[in-house]
Amino acid sequence: MDADLNSLRFFLAVAKERNFRAAADHLGVTRSAVSQTIRRLEDNLGIALVQRSTRSVRLTEAGELLHQQIVGPLSTVGAALEEVATDGPARGVLRVAVTSIAEQFLSGPLISSFVEAHPGITLDVTVTDSESDIVAEGFDAGVRLGEVIEQDMVAIPLTPPQRQMVVATPRYLEKHGQPKHPRDLLEHLCIGWRPAPNVVPYRWEFRDGGRDFDLAVNPRITTNDMLLMIRTALADTGITIGMEGTMERYIARGEFVSLLDEFLPSFPGFYLYFPNRRNQSRKLRALIEHVRSFENTVGS
Repeated sequence: MDADLNSLRFFLAVAKERNFRAAADHLGVTRSAVSQTIRRLEDNLGIALVQRSTRSVRLTEAGELLHQQIVGPLSTVGAALEEVATDGPARGVLRVAVTSIAEQFLSGPLISSFVEAHPGITLDVTVTDSESDIVAEGFDAGVRLGEVIEQDMVAIPLTPPQRQMVVATPRYLEKHGQPKHPRDLLEHLCIGWRPAPNVVPYRWEFRDGGRDFDLAVNPRITTNDMLLMIRTALADTGITIGMEGTMERYIARGEFVSLLDEFLPSFPGFYLYFPNRRNQSRKLRALIEHVRSFENTVGS
């Protein structure tokens, strides 16, 4: 049985993309090179790893098992090889999956200062609200709210505790009145959020008298894009919800009015998280150190 690291790297790309052409683009090689490498790997192992169609591929049961077994170890091996083979400053492509509501990370200054401080690193940021396995998806790290990060990950704080804000424009409130209790939202036109088309809209979360509860506000408008939610609300269309860091600038300018503040508790903020490995790549360590120094600089 013969399977070199390069063929396994090709297999991981196919497992991630579920498409030979997309895997080839990711690896910077031709589609035929990917197809031939996977076929050689299957011949060497004596078992089919993928089932091919004209548009996509899917892993066989053996392919799924192999993927689960090698994705973590190969990432560790890659980090170790990078560590011993690279002299001088950190370099390479650093892939980070970031939730769309992580304003502190996505607003610009943290990213800008990081790439300025580390010219050898190419930062590849994927904005996604999918709660997928960052290791299986090929990311070096992720940014999410602390309460949804897997327990086997290492997490360092990116922000202080956060809270959500319910907002609407003064003109909307003049026309439709101001809710006094979360239940009043059921009588209002609400602009809601969901991460994907096949997922029910997010239930707005509140606390009343020390008791946490959530509310299905039956939004008339639903989207997976926070900017669209804000733009629609700014057009006097309805009431929406979002993170305090996102909404506070609009409130400061008088464009939004904050509603139901007494029912909106704080919760753990955003964290940079990554696999718990002994051998971390230099590029990941550079990001970790930058996040810690940035946090101290901005006083958050």
